[in-house]
Amino acid sequence: MPRVRTVPAQDLTGKAREIYDRSRDYGPFAGLVGVMANRPPVLEHVFGMLLDLKAESVLPGRYLELALVAVSKLNGCTFCVSSHTPRLTASGISQEAAENILDYASFDEFDDVDRLVVEYAIAVTNDFHQVRDAMFDRLREHFDDAQIVELTWRIALCGAFNRFNDVLQTEVEDGVHVLDQESAPAL
Repeated sequence: MPRVRTVPAQDLTGKAREIYDRSRDYGPFAGLVGVMANRPPVLEHVFGMLLDLKAESVLPGRYLELALVAVSKLNGCTFCVSSHTPRLTASGISQEAAENILDYASFDEFDDVDRLVVEYAIAVTNDFHQVRDAMFDRLREHFDDAQIVELTWRIALCGAFNRFNDVLQTEVEDGVHVLDQESAPAL
């Protein structure tokens, strides 16, 4: 049970209601949206930004989901792992590989770009002050500046979502298989 009220759509007006309604097209995030709706500016600006980024599709979804699942596994966020793993498996990653994403080097189904994205997600999450130019040289072989900015922002934002969802005990939407998580050891 969430630690704060889950606000229903009918309690909102204006831009907050518009974002709430549009969020249904984003995926199984009703619990998160309802909790964020306690502060309409948070819902409008943060979730609104996610909707805008998705609409633009600058970053391929597979890479986004690799990063989000990796960060969420590192942080042990049940809500985010449960909500994003199906999106990752829909992009062609097996359930086993998705559940063991932090051991990405052991799975042949991850190609070099997949591995780079997971490695970068781990670095930004666990050791952000030590990310060196060599990593960016490798990223630039596959991504343009706009994609690197979005990937970095989404990795950093995912860490904030992990904390938000865990602290407030955001409920996973009905119909989404809950994948229990324990905080991952530091790598």
